[in-house]
Amino acid sequence: MPRVSHSGRNALRAAKRVVVKIGTNALTHATGRFNREHFVALGRDLLWAAQGRELVVVSSGAIALGVERLGLSARPRDIPGKQACAAVGQSRLMQAYEDVFGGQGQVVAQVLLTHEDMRDRRRYLNVKHTLERLLSASVVPVINENDTVSVDELKFGDNDTLAGLVAGVVEADALVLLSDVDGLHTADPRRDAGARLLETVEAVTPEVLALAGGTSSGVGTGGMATKVRAVASAAEQGIRGVITSGSVPGRLRAVLEGEPVGTLFEPTGARRGSRAAWIAHALRPLGTLTVDAGAREAIVQGKRSLLPSGVRGVEGDFDRGDPVDLADESGAVFARGLASYDAQELRRIAGRRTSDIESVLGYRYLDEAVHRDDLAVL
Repeated sequence: MPRVSHSGRNALRAAKRVVVKIGTNALTHATGRFNREHFVALGRDLLWAAQGRELVVVSSGAIALGVERLGLSARPRDIPGKQACAAVGQSRLMQAYEDVFGGQGQVVAQVLLTHEDMRDRRRYLNVKHTLERLLSASVVPVINENDTVSVDELKFGDNDTLAGLVAGVVEADALVLLSDVDGLHTADPRRDAGARLLETVEAVTPEVLALAGGTSSGVGTGGMATKVRAVASAAEQGIRGVITSGSVPGRLRAVLEGEPVGTLFEPTGARRGSRAAWIAHALRPLGTLTVDAGAREAIVQGKRSLLPSGVRGVEGDFDRGDPVDLADESGAVFARGLASYDAQELRRIAGRRTSDIESVLGYRYLDEAVHRDDLAVL
């Protein structure tokens, strides 16, 4: 039988700042229509969770509500159609939260984000400070991706990913993903009656990722793999994560009372500073620098910068200041940072000594290919 982490479950009971993600499948009927009766039940659980805690909600459902309001037979497949449904449905989604929370005197706030808000450092800090101010005022932020204006390069991809990022931004104690499944199983429970629920995951290994299947629904965007990656991202930042069913009333309360429901993902890393967390989790790399073993050891063990002499290969097309992954010579990514030079410049100085930079390029910005202040080990 899978081991139950009693200390981890007890820690959930003590969590003071919690991010809860509610997926589309947990808010809709099998037909994709908004399930208001179930939403009210979920609202009661959220209100309970907000008592004595700071609560952040990442909520799907805007597009589904827009589909319903426009009388469409199915969710649009094209981006303009989805954006139109989101525009119609977002106000209805917030009204639903106002109806549930406002009746009990709980103030809620709408926060719409795109990935650009996370990858731009100034906007990232604005988001962080706004959320901190709302929480200090006992307001429950209800966050969603700004689907009305998002395009592929600005999208998080799904609200699981967004929830993992938000948990890091607010330095949450716990992240709870409410889905249409009970948690991570040893096999797909929809196809294998013998699949067993994993109650605790100590670390997200390739073997754990291999257990995660896709979504079988046409109304949601995130499958189990995205959920596992989201809680893994949070775990790297010292945040406990739980994947469990949002279709069962009272499940959120059970999680926060320390009951052995869903799959608990234990923290695998320590809290990062704001800048390191932003580099490690909010940025999408635009290239990869392959480094030798000595450079890897200097970065990971010695907390040193990456010098041009340690660079063995440059992939991608990026500018100075853009995010890049750092990989060892086997291809394993171990760090992320901001490039001090663009891709073409780094190709010219790769493997060269710092003293050679000016003679090769005709100028020198910095001695480092990636400065240690701009690095985060993954």
